[in-house]
Amino acid sequence: MTVVVSWATELILESVRHTGGNFMKRIRNILTGMVVGLMTVALTGIFPTSGITATGPGVLMVPANISEIARNAKPAVVNIRTVKTIKGGGRVFQHFFGSPFNEKNPFEDFFGQLPDADGSRDFKQRSLGSGFIIDSDGYIVTNNHVIENADEITVKLFDKKEYTATIVGRDSKTDLALIKIDAPNLTPLELGDSDTLDVGTWVVAIGSPFGLEQTVTAGIVSAKGRTLGSGPYDDFIQTDASINPGNSGGPLISMQGQVIGINTAILAQGQGIGFAIPSSMANGIIRQLKNGGEVIRGWLGVGIQDLSPELATYYGLKDQKGALVIDVYEGEPAAEAGIRPKDIITEVDGQPFSSGRELSKFIAAVPVGKRSSITLIRDGLKKTVLVTLGKRPDDTAFAKNSAPNESETGISVTRLTPDIIRRFGFPNDESGVIITRVNPGSKGETAGFQAGDLIKEINRIQISSVQDYQKQLADSDSGREINFLIKRIRVGLTIITMTK
Repeated sequence: MTVVVSWATELILESVRHTGGNFMKRIRNILTGMVVGLMTVALTGIFPTSGITATGPGVLMVPANISEIARNAKPAVVNIRTVKTIKGGGRVFQHFFGSPFNEKNPFEDFFGQLPDADGSRDFKQRSLGSGFIIDSDGYIVTNNHVIENADEITVKLFDKKEYTATIVGRDSKTDLALIKIDAPNLTPLELGDSDTLDVGTWVVAIGSPFGLEQTVTAGIVSAKGRTLGSGPYDDFIQTDASINPGNSGGPLISMQGQVIGINTAILAQGQGIGFAIPSSMANGIIRQLKNGGEVIRGWLGVGIQDLSPELATYYGLKDQKGALVIDVYEGEPAAEAGIRPKDIITEVDGQPFSSGRELSKFIAAVPVGKRSSITLIRDGLKKTVLVTLGKRPDDTAFAKNSAPNESETGISVTRLTPDIIRRFGFPNDESGVIITRVNPGSKGETAGFQAGDLIKEINRIQISSVQDYQKQLADSDSGREINFLIKRIRVGLTIITMTK
């Protein structure tokens, strides 16, 4: 600034001393010097020379401790390999080696029937995933989809040693699983509190993408509370830390070195968009799996939906807060407490709700048997009822050797909808649940079930909903024969017997 002031002073003096032709030339020279000087000062500020340091507060673009976090966490991160047996080779085997129209293979004219051309040979499907150790006893957290239906589970540690793992428990609702190995000198990771995590915070992901073990990537938390439509308890952390196939089950780690998420999903249509299960949700699930091998959730026994602006106006509400009851299941806690369809639940035990999803998550966390106060609006009037919560009947979390469920029977069912009734040509007043899938090699396939079968009764008890179906299966004793009355297209009514 001193140089600039000096040049300005000289310019003023020159204007007083000179009136000749050289005056304009000297002004031009002085102005040129001023511009060069100012540019030099500006460029020096942008590109400081060696030995010059900024005195103002700087912006930390990338945390300096990422390498330290990775170095400390990697011994606790494991690679998981699984083997699943698919009976008859499955659809992939049939697609490549079998005719879709059961036509004769033309190569058989020259070589005879090819070995296993009919797809009768079992096919071994191998997959990779990740996980992390949570204590020195050998408990490892991963995703349910990594180990579901696996015949063999092999865990590879940071030191390259391999161990066979057993399933302690798993929960399909949140895609979490707990497995265990028997190994010495294990280094665990600590679960942190994802509720305190801010959007924009730096995080580190470690796993085995595409089988590339101990891969470390970093990014930020892009969003919280994401729903992907994968289940009733969706509440994902979104991150731009690179997550790829094989990262599933690996940890998402905070700058404090704590696990704040379990990497579980990617968005196939985009890049830099990954999702992790928050540790605040996983903590309770893992604790239940470790203690009892299953997850027990509270159950109200209602079907609910969010309030749209139109529904809120229709019911005379000032806002859209609450959950509209669209169905009350007979014999369940809500029905016994007098809750009705069209009631609008606004609070449980003094906790207000803005959506059905919030209500479902809260009820799931309430202990079974607890007597809760439900605040609702009926016909424009506020009302309070007391409900003793039951156990959610459709939980599929289970320990190995626990009671059979849908995944063990191999049958997936869904309720009848107007669209299904129309497509299958059922009468409008038809009742039952329809089978959407029968897993190859399952008990259901062996018994003779087919996709499209309509289950009308189980052991002479009428089935009107998925809840009815699940309840009848749960009430059946192990080893007992279960009789299903089904309706099959172009066949009519028939009985199928399956042993539980």
